[in-house]
Amino acid sequence: MKTVDNLNFADKKALIRVDFNVPLDDNFNITDDNRIQGATPTIKKILKDGGSVILMSHLGRPKDGPTDKYSLKHIVSHLSGVLKVDVQFAADCIGEDAVEKAKNLKPGQVLLLENLRFYKEEEKGDVAFAEKLSKLGDVYVNDAFGTAHRAHASTAVIAQFFPDAKYFGYLMAAEIGNAEKVLNKAERPFTAIMGGAKVSDKLELIEALLDRVDNLIIGGGMAYTFIKARGGEIGKSLVELDKLDLATELVKKAAAKGVNLVLPTDAQIADKFSNDATVYDGPNDQIPAELEGLDIGKESGEAFAKIIESSKTILWNGPMGVFEFDTFAKGTKAVADAVVNATEKGAFSLIGGGDSAAAVSKFGMTEQVSYVSTGGGALLEYMEGKVLPGVKAIEE
Repeated sequence: MKTVDNLNFADKKALIRVDFNVPLDDNFNITDDNRIQGATPTIKKILKDGGSVILMSHLGRPKDGPTDKYSLKHIVSHLSGVLKVDVQFAADCIGEDAVEKAKNLKPGQVLLLENLRFYKEEEKGDVAFAEKLSKLGDVYVNDAFGTAHRAHASTAVIAQFFPDAKYFGYLMAAEIGNAEKVLNKAERPFTAIMGGAKVSDKLELIEALLDRVDNLIIGGGMAYTFIKARGGEIGKSLVELDKLDLATELVKKAAAKGVNLVLPTDAQIADKFSNDATVYDGPNDQIPAELEGLDIGKESGEAFAKIIESSKTILWNGPMGVFEFDTFAKGTKAVADAVVNATEKGAFSLIGGGDSAAAVSKFGMTEQVSYVSTGGGALLEYMEGKVLPGVKAIEE
């Protein structure tokens, strides 16, 4: 794998695709800077070599061109503090300001370009747009795993303009290395924990994992589709009625392949979708019509923990309930505790980005698991066996 370790960046301008799509509050303060921290080692390596750095990223999903809410100018101060360098900012990503500032960039300096998605050409994978971006730097580095599954101008198309000068950053290399460890070098027992809202979101991943895992634990809203499929009463709980046959089929496939597919048996049953709901713990196949399950129950948490703690490899993607509400975070916390305990005993644990990463962060456990992925969708597609355009573009 060609990483930034393969090059001395002295006097070179490195154009780095980073994923600085970070959450901001109403006052534009960053509420979680994991993605910035993740890219920092690559940036610092290049600066230490005596190179300069031009950073390009997207932020949010702007619909109609430049929008103040999605401007990357809001992260300049925080980024400067993290890097301990006064980060310059170009008010465009391909305009005169960007060209001029990139041209005058000195070794040791950092320039952040404005949001790439202010141009529709970015998501369209426009070649001319990618070429304009490419002219800003001497070397291209992709360190944005979170967007590696998109064939966008800055994540894949641009690489063709750097045939002999394109590299993976440390974050990309770590993401791929850890995903490969779980996919192809998993110690057994191997347990996958799937949560989140919909079976349809995880269908391809579940299908792929059935050939690899010993245990498949299913929680979160998606579990109710399985419960309903076998005749359970689930009240107003989340369900995909058009996926009941599919759920039944997945259970049969797991059995045929010798995979222990584990569903929750109880739930935190609530009278409304709210942190101050009236709640009780009861069987998740006997939920009254006017109520809904918003978390797994204590019995399920304990059963899941037992399996997790006896595992050697763990992949976790998706929460067990509406963990954003403390009332319904107990199930996700029980799973997180079990993953940490297993990791302490020598298991390898990979947390699959998105809500799982947010949950581990909420519980202060990020440093207590083996690896937390920065790319939810990208990791899922990689685990499904798909070729990621952002990875392929560097390897070609």
